[in-house]
Amino acid sequence: MSQSAAAPLFGRIGQELGVSSWLTIEQDRIDVFAGVTDDVEPLHNDPEWCLENSPYGKPIALGFHTLSLLTRFLHEVTNDLLAGGVTKGGFPLNYGFDRVRFLTPVTVGSRIRCRFRLLDGKPQPNGDLLRFEAKIEIEGEDKPALTAEWLTLWVEDGELMTQKGGQRAAHD
Repeated sequence: MSQSAAAPLFGRIGQELGVSSWLTIEQDRIDVFAGVTDDVEPLHNDPEWCLENSPYGKPIALGFHTLSLLTRFLHEVTNDLLAGGVTKGGFPLNYGFDRVRFLTPVTVGSRIRCRFRLLDGKPQPNGDLLRFEAKIEIEGEDKPALTAEWLTLWVEDGELMTQKGGQRAAHD
């Protein structure tokens, strides 16, 4: 395996990496996310409507909002091991998801945290590809808010392979 910033994780394949601290999901956080994603669904941002019409009796976080918090939680659990920066020769790229399931709504005021397990790590021509299992738990709930298999590519030298003959070219 390469000696990238991700290399220390390769010895932990199949193991739990850790559990984040609890994060309270407040209405203002939901409103900001809904605003930047142009989601005007009252289920997320109208407490009065929810009281009368929602089976939850209060707003719920957007599923994509909950999913987006994986980055925050992974940085916490790995102590920023996979955060790019001027002291590191590379950066992480979100490579996508092989599986995402939203299982339990996150109601306003709930506390959530994330549990990570490293499923796999493989060197690729343009970096190290890591596959994480992520489970966002809700305090007091038996079922998680979501489960996901998340792929992250650590690009060591800031360059990505192009499709033209395997030549390296700077990433734009």
